[in-house]
Amino acid sequence: MRLWSLHPRHLDPAGLVALWREALLAKAVLTGKTKGYKHHPQLDRFKATRRPAAALNAYLAQVHAEAVRRGYSFDKRKLAGPKSRGRLTVTRGQLDYEWGHLLRKLKRRSPALHAAARKLPRPAPHPLFTVRAGPIADWERP
Repeated sequence: MRLWSLHPRHLDPAGLVALWREALLAKAVLTGKTKGYKHHPQLDRFKATRRPAAALNAYLAQVHAEAVRRGYSFDKRKLAGPKSRGRLTVTRGQLDYEWGHLLRKLKRRSPALHAAARKLPRPAPHPLFTVRAGPIADWERP
């Protein structure tokens, strides 16, 4: 499971579809609708919020918005439930780590997107996140 801290616009089509599916799985975990993945480290930052499912709904809403922008037809009904208005934090080290990880994936899957992405001075975070200084997150498994 990979719940990117990067803005969904940086993902290639396969990455965006995978993120949608994985975030829906994470929502199912946080709302008690599945038994697996309960202790997955990618969920820790959502679990640390006052309303984890609402935070994940806000995350999913931004993924959905990117899908709509691209002309995809992700099912908006999957966003049912409250959405948090709060923001989460992500460290610069985590964002940089994820950027490198994504660039490696893009190099294999989508060379044209990889070439364009390498020209960016710095990737944007997912709109739910505020960036602060710091290392890779404790929950990450580099």
